[in-house]
Amino acid sequence: MEKALLVHLTTKRNQMFEAEVSMQELCGLVESAGAEVMREVFQHRSRISPKYYIGEGKVAELRALLRDLQADMVVFDHVLTPIQQRSLEDRLRSKIIDRTQIILDIFAQRARSKEGKLQVELAQLHYLLPRLTGKGTGLSRLGGGIGTRGPGEKKLEEDRRRIQDRITTIKSSLQSIRKRRAHQRKRRKKSPIPVVSLVGYTNAGKSTLFNQLARENMLASEQLFATLDPVIRRVSFRDGAYCLLSDTVGLIKKLPKELKTAFRATLEEAGEADGLCHVIDVTSPHCLRQIEAVEAILSELGARDIPTLRVYNKVDLMPNDSRLFQKNQDPDRASVYVSARTGEGLPDLKRALHHLLFKEMRIFYLRIPKTEKNVIQSFPKWSIVLKRRENRQDCELKVMAEPGTMLRFSPYIQRGDTKW
Repeated sequence: MEKALLVHLTTKRNQMFEAEVSMQELCGLVESAGAEVMREVFQHRSRISPKYYIGEGKVAELRALLRDLQADMVVFDHVLTPIQQRSLEDRLRSKIIDRTQIILDIFAQRARSKEGKLQVELAQLHYLLPRLTGKGTGLSRLGGGIGTRGPGEKKLEEDRRRIQDRITTIKSSLQSIRKRRAHQRKRRKKSPIPVVSLVGYTNAGKSTLFNQLARENMLASEQLFATLDPVIRRVSFRDGAYCLLSDTVGLIKKLPKELKTAFRATLEEAGEADGLCHVIDVTSPHCLRQIEAVEAILSELGARDIPTLRVYNKVDLMPNDSRLFQKNQDPDRASVYVSARTGEGLPDLKRALHHLLFKEMRIFYLRIPKTEKNVIQSFPKWSIVLKRRENRQDCELKVMAEPGTMLRFSPYIQRGDTKW
């Protein structure tokens, strides 16, 4: 296992709390990438060094720590310029990784689908391209380990033209995938069946909740970004109504711009949904900041106005008095408190989700003569057909629809039919 030193620089005195929060998150990222954190190093400096990012005295301190702790690399909680990264590597004689690179590395490990792998490779190549200048095959000294996964050593040694050719090829492949995904979304939009997207900060418990609601067995892990590839499944309610539920990639503060661009098609699933479940880790001491980070990204995607249900997860890890206090903090929003792990609160969640999606709709029972084929065939286009049965003369339907749209079908509506 590789050993890492973590570095964070603040330029203002009042940023220390945010620095500790960000460093704690970086620690989780590095551990998720498969390395051991040996030491966290902070520095306050009035300005960023154009050459080393940190001060020269702190560089000397890091060199001593690398030797004493026998660490393999230094991970910066910032985005380094190519010049800063090269200067640090030359001075420290060690692997230098920035926040963007560590997140890209985790994505490279987690991607499973063809689309996910292409998206990660595209993001990594965009990140590496400006860092090839003046280094040539010298990049091969990075060897293996964190920061070199995905495109890999061979890709790092290619010249700029070949990398740009590869970027063009990947973009073309992703464009085809995006067209297919857009076509699928368009078809879903034409369908009356609502789509709900689970969104939230990484490690908030979205995949565990998805498994509970959809009765699936997807990978659910405490590691950050355990799930990358979007999955869509059907979720049924007690009255027979149902929706499509999609699990999206976890969001994070300071998400690298390369990943925002590469994963835009995946993130757009949230922007096209009829409703959102914003899953929140209620036990996190940084809960409010994580909510703000997720809502900021949703705004960028144009999803801020989509009806949203806040789902405060992991209540099983909270004392009862803390639960009552927490519930009083968010009285004006549609919110539910659950434990995806134990199942506590899931009936309340499904009731709230049903209300969010179907509050304007009602259930109707119809008996339509089979001679009215056009009428029968029209229902799936604008209503949710819950059940259908036939006899020799009639077709009986149980549908969910808005009352106003059912006025023209009043001759076929059956009153007080409770057999279904």
